[in-house]
Amino acid sequence: MTDNELFLLILMLVMGLPWLIWRLLGDADHAPLVVVQIFVGVLLGPGVLGAAAPALHAQIFPPVAITMLNGIALWAVMLFVWLAGIELDLSAAWAARRDSWTASGLALLTPLALGSAAGWLILINPGWIGPKGEPWQAILGIGMACAVTALPILMLLMDRLAILRTPLGQRVLRYASLDDIAIWAVLAIILLDWSRMERQLGFICVFPVLAWAVRMAMRRLAEPERLRASMVWLAAAGLAADWAGLHFMVGAFLAGVILDQSWFDGAALDRLRDMLLLTVMPIFFLSTGLRTSWSIGGVDLIAVAALLLAASVGGKLIGLRIAGHLLRWRRGEASVIGWLLQTKALIMIIFVNILLDRQLVSSGSFTALLLMALASTMLTTPMARRGLRRLTALEEPGDPPVRPPLSAAAPRPPS
Repeated sequence: MTDNELFLLILMLVMGLPWLIWRLLGDADHAPLVVVQIFVGVLLGPGVLGAAAPALHAQIFPPVAITMLNGIALWAVMLFVWLAGIELDLSAAWAARRDSWTASGLALLTPLALGSAAGWLILINPGWIGPKGEPWQAILGIGMACAVTALPILMLLMDRLAILRTPLGQRVLRYASLDDIAIWAVLAIILLDWSRMERQLGFICVFPVLAWAVRMAMRRLAEPERLRASMVWLAAAGLAADWAGLHFMVGAFLAGVILDQSWFDGAALDRLRDMLLLTVMPIFFLSTGLRTSWSIGGVDLIAVAALLLAASVGGKLIGLRIAGHLLRWRRGEASVIGWLLQTKALIMIIFVNILLDRQLVSSGSFTALLLMALASTMLTTPMARRGLRRLTALEEPGDPPVRPPLSAAAPRPPS
């Protein structure tokens, strides 16, 4: 087969197979399409298909095809992270700062502490740290992976649960938004490269000036032109951050954070996100699955993934329970919010991809973290839905409604 024919065959697999499995499962709660796409990527990777049929795997996924896939995946995930940056609403978080800082802080720090402790236990054994990783980098990276919440996927799940526009949904978005900033800030610390310190200091000093200039220019552009200009700005910010040694994803996130969401048509941004999930993000999921490795051993990987899942889920629920007690939330709210913030697919996968790229964690650690992300995301919707039913049953007169009336909730096709 020619390179083009092989690439189109891969596209048929990555677009068709997950969708077919998802439709056959018929349960979008326990297996969202995003999770199925990542899972199929793992099945097609070297750990499963590569082990069962190495010759077939090598024929379908030669180096030239992997290079083509990685190029598309890189731009797709930069766009997705850029959108996540735009969606941050810091003004809302500041207006309710006591509630926001307390809840988001405990939702981040508790799983970070438990995940870091789990990472320390894991790294006692050989084979879990990357060849270029220092122990503190790997431990902090694993801990932060346990604390991550995927803001874009959280929005999609809350939309399906009919709580996105409710007071509860907006509070959850505030908490996730603040944690998003912390995630990328910690990643920048982990990636500090002393051999490139001059470049990194230069980036830190120059970026605010460039951001101010971009904001001034954006205000003068017509709304349809802002998206086109943003694509150039996104590529430039990613290039500058990568050149400085921080990674292009840090630049992509910052490129979105400095832009105001009000400058863009909200419906257009929603359509862009949906189109990314439909057309190119599945390629990123496949390329992620192709990087998994089971060389350490399946039993050990499952055990480590279970330990990380316990640290992640337990940390979120404990942290939000403490926050609910301090802030005097209604009974049942802490549990619902804790389960909603379990959503990890995409952002956590992007995060650990970066750790693997920089060889700070091994492919075994990457695979265990990926399995943890899949399990955590699959738990989110059914557990949150059950908690919402309980919370609705406990509503009292004068409480803000957990969900809007059925007539106010516009139907949305499953995603």
